[in-house]
Amino acid sequence: MDLVPALEEPLKKVVGPATAKVMAEHLGLHTVGDLLHHYPRRYAERGELTRLADLPLDEHVTVVAQVASARLHTFASSKAPRGQGQRLEVTITDGSGELRLVFFGRGVHKPHTDLLPGTRAMFAGKVSVFNHRLQLAHPAYELLRGGDPDAVDSWAGALIPIYPACKQLESWKIAKSVETVLPSAQEALDPLPPALREGRALIPLPEALLKIHRPHSKADIAAARDRLKWDEAFVLQVALARRRYADAQLPAVARRPKDGGLLDAFDAKLPFTLTEGQQKVSKEIFDDLATEHPMHRLLQGEVGSGKTMVALRAMLAVVDAGGQAAMLAPTEVLAQQHHRSIVEMMGELAEGGMLGGAEQATKVTLLTGSMGAAARRQALLDLVTGEAGIVIGTHALIEDKVQFHDLGLVVVDEQHRFGVEQRDALRGKGKQPPHLLVMTATPIPRTVAMTVFGDLETSVLDQLPAGRSPIASHVVPAQDKPHFLARAWERVREEVEKGHQAYVVCPRIGDEEDEAAAKKGAKKKSVEEKSADRAEEAAAAEKRPPLAVLDVAEQLARGPLSGLRVEVLHGRMQPDDKDAVMRRFAAGETQVLVATTVIEVGVNVPNATAMVIMDADRFGVSQLHQLRGRVGRGSAPGLCLLVTDMPEASPARARLGAVASTLDGFELSRIDLEQRREGDVLGQAQSGVRSSLRMLAVIDDEEIIAAAREEAVTVVAKDPALEHLPELRTALDALLDAEREQYLDKG
Repeated sequence: MDLVPALEEPLKKVVGPATAKVMAEHLGLHTVGDLLHHYPRRYAERGELTRLADLPLDEHVTVVAQVASARLHTFASSKAPRGQGQRLEVTITDGSGELRLVFFGRGVHKPHTDLLPGTRAMFAGKVSVFNHRLQLAHPAYELLRGGDPDAVDSWAGALIPIYPACKQLESWKIAKSVETVLPSAQEALDPLPPALREGRALIPLPEALLKIHRPHSKADIAAARDRLKWDEAFVLQVALARRRYADAQLPAVARRPKDGGLLDAFDAKLPFTLTEGQQKVSKEIFDDLATEHPMHRLLQGEVGSGKTMVALRAMLAVVDAGGQAAMLAPTEVLAQQHHRSIVEMMGELAEGGMLGGAEQATKVTLLTGSMGAAARRQALLDLVTGEAGIVIGTHALIEDKVQFHDLGLVVVDEQHRFGVEQRDALRGKGKQPPHLLVMTATPIPRTVAMTVFGDLETSVLDQLPAGRSPIASHVVPAQDKPHFLARAWERVREEVEKGHQAYVVCPRIGDEEDEAAAKKGAKKKSVEEKSADRAEEAAAAEKRPPLAVLDVAEQLARGPLSGLRVEVLHGRMQPDDKDAVMRRFAAGETQVLVATTVIEVGVNVPNATAMVIMDADRFGVSQLHQLRGRVGRGSAPGLCLLVTDMPEASPARARLGAVASTLDGFELSRIDLEQRREGDVLGQAQSGVRSSLRMLAVIDDEEIIAAAREEAVTVVAKDPALEHLPELRTALDALLDAEREQYLDKG
């Protein structure tokens, strides 16, 4: 469908080809409409100075500040014409903090003239660190006093918009381009149905666009933000509601477990009683499986809450009903672990077609990419003949040559690690669309679940099974208090002496390939780190590369853990070797396993009671919570030690403190999201650089998202094709480009 012509106009016709090229390449802006929806990140007030305290390292920023001092230094230089080089150091302030600007060589003359003490200006540049201080090197700047009034005053009133910018295009230049296209805002089509807009007292879209870019007051900004947040929440929820509606129209084979079948036999041999939560969630899943349209359900819960047990019972119910179930795991280690644990849980019920197998038994088959030819041929035969009721595998399951007899249920473990196309390819292998159960071991805040997984019904397991032990977590400041680290290794020895086992987790492997990657990425940091880390952290992190499995294992075996049976596990080992290591560890033959995050999910060794995470500050909050969940899975208490070199006052230490202070994964997931930013919640770009949600914050705007979901369901129920809401259909097209449409269609 055609968009509004004025908003569809290519930017090169409006702002010129050079500026348009930069906007397209670095900001993802191509049309007038794109630029109108490129909202200011914040506003600086004339007469007020902007806080400098929270600048993110390694990001391009724009600040409004006042020059406190400026000093010109000369130094000997063979490159300078007269043997002397020049360096201008300018200190800018906001009254509570300072930032250093540096200019070198020929670039010092103009700023030396312009940036006199007392001058206010906008400065733009990339935040770096030198001598433990944050600085901007050769920043661009625009004076806010005594300069060309047309350059600033024409677009900057009492509130100066600060736009998300880049090195090639400063905020004030973006502002001038916005000024050019702003009249086109009057032609923006309003996607909100009039009754909704009036009922919620929201201003019209053209007015909201004018007020967000050129506010006269803070009330203007608030009104515009309220309206634009509703647009994003509502249009997205309509897309998801349409997906749910379409799914409900698809045919599927109802799968009802039979009395006295495989599920009943399995339940009868369980040595424990299912938790109330497991029983409740199982009923929700069985009710879905009994319907003649595909189940689309998200199963989430705390680490160790028994999601695998719930998923296995669902798979057994489908086998009872004559179908097959496939579990898709993200790694070979996890696929092998699931296969091993499911076969152990089922016992003779997993020996279908084998001597000694129970009457109701089925066959549980493993299929991974590294299997030998003969084993692979047999696995494929088991699938196509229906001999295997349950298959567990990696991406190898979705290859064209893999065919099922009657695929009834797909269980996707760790959804976030799979591409949508991969998941869809497996779902397409059923005679009719199979039922889908998505599991995630990372607790998700309610609003994120509504936004990211809004096309799925959600089940939550928030109880831990009986017998699970508490986990004590502590931060170990190795730099400040080296004796704490020595004590950590003593604690590992104590656990081993009690007959238990331990994990030691490191950020990288330490082989040649890993070394090259580490050097290449030495100066790159995650978005979480960028938005939190400050100068002292950067300086500390640059002292040495992340600790490596191979190095740490060797040091421990020769030093504090000498005499113990220490082994390593990482992703670049051969699959058979990885499996052998895990088998020895599970059998208790290995006392300490030094590993990468390959053990993050799914690994279940109840006798492992201690975990030491080296360079813990280099992991995300949710990842730390996942790793910690590998201990405390038996009757003995768990211990997790978070080792870091970061100083006590740093944000990284605060993150680790948050992890140590609570075992509530849902609370930690909120902290994680607040620090990481949402990223692109529709697609897979989790970088947070350019989110499809420009104004909406999924944590802060819970009420809007929940209300928008209700409104969307009502609208779609009345008019699934949106025939009577052409403006909403247009907005849907604009929000969901081809890639995101595909994402939702395959959701």
